[in-house]
Amino acid sequence: MTEITTPVVIAIDTNVLVYAEGEGDAARCTAAQRLLGRVLPTAVVLPVQVLGELHRVLTGRFRRDGRATREAILGWSDAFRVAESSPTALLSAMDLHADHQLPIWDALILAVAAEQGCRLLLSEDYQSGFTWHGVTVIDPFALRPHPLLRQALKH
Repeated sequence: MTEITTPVVIAIDTNVLVYAEGEGDAARCTAAQRLLGRVLPTAVVLPVQVLGELHRVLTGRFRRDGRATREAILGWSDAFRVAESSPTALLSAMDLHADHQLPIWDALILAVAAEQGCRLLLSEDYQSGFTWHGVTVIDPFALRPHPLLRQALKH
């Protein structure tokens, strides 16, 4: 009997995309590019909040031209599924902020990931291992990859 497994659905946070764009620490840039090249595109969710933050970081901190930034964001939108923020996600984000002191915009990313059925949120910005509504936040640059990430990369 053949074992049937469904892909692990992954949400990607802004910092991973910034590195994948080649901005920041060279080792993390390479790691982010490799990682995103290995995931199953249909199993990746980009909360729209992430794309907005990516625009802000690339044009602000890294002084990228607005047109080049737009093209980069459109490229990510073409590569992966984009998930909008819902009123329910906003309410959940406010609860995350109140209960766990997460910054509201980070909380919104986590709430959207949960709404989309993600099992993982890849980010450096949260406490690695934090789990909420079935979503586990992991640092994709950790020395030992999380078992769910290893499973996701098998596909």
